[in-house]
Formats: sequence, structure tokens, C-alpha cells
Amino acid sequence: MHCLPLQYIYTKKIKIMYPEELVKPMRQELVNAGFEELHTSEEVENALKKKGTTLVVVNSVCGCAAGTARPGVIASLESDKTPTNLTTVFAGVDVESTATAREKMIPFPPSSPSVALFKDGQLVHMLERHHIEGRSAEMIAANLVGAYEEFC
Repeated sequence: MHCLPLQYIYTKKIKIMYPEELVKPMRQELVNAGFEELHTSEEVENALKKKGTTLVVVNSVCGCAAGTARPGVIASLESDKTPTNLTTVFAGVDVESTATAREKMIPFPPSSPSVALFKDGQLVHMLERHHIEGRSAEMIAANLVGAYEEFC
């Protein structure tokens, strides 16, 4: 789904792309690893206002999210240094929060899955879909661990 202005979302009442029953296990994988789900713009704004580092995972139903992105993100948390706050939005389901998160990821174009690291509300590291596709979970974890070492 493309990043849409919030005004468009509120006035057009965008239809959710995926039923909750389908995405629940995909959500739960990150929740079980300690991630907080963000469903509204306000929740995203509040999460990014927190001091320290905040990891935002734009979750997705695609195969690269299941095969490498989520496992790689979870594996990265075994590092000595990790983000202060772990959050996630779900593309195609959490329309409002995903749009707000993507606005904060500019200048990077919308992609899912994707992973962004913020420090005191400022974007400091970004993994776009093209950094995830064709990469192993171990490679994604190593990339994120490097960012944690630098920014956390």
C-alpha cells in the first residue's frame, strides 16, 4: 500500500486490505518478542517522542517478512545493545499508524516490510524492502546490530 496523507485516510475511509484473522499470527510473532503494536497516529507520535532509541517495524504479510524480516529483527535483539523501545505497525491493516510511521521515514519511499531506527525522534537507520528481499535473517540481524552498536 502506498503512503497516503492522513487527511485522505480520514475522509475516504480506506478499506483494510487483510482480515485480522490472517495477520494475527504475524502480529503475534513480534508482540511475543516484546514489540508494542501501534494502531493510531497518536500512538506513533507518542512512541517517537520517547527518549532513547525506538525501532519501528513495518510488518507485512509477504514472504520476505515471514522468512527473513521478522526472524532477523527478533534475532537482532540478542545483541548486547538494543533499542530502548520496540514498536510495530502492520501495512495494509493498521492504515493510520502505518501512514504516520512512513511520514516519519521520509525521504525513504514507503515499503513493507521495512525497519526504521529512531534516536530521540530522529530517523538514524533504515532498512527498506530491497535491503530485506534476498537477504537471510542473519544478514538482517547483523545490519541491525551494527546500527544498535552505533546509535543505542
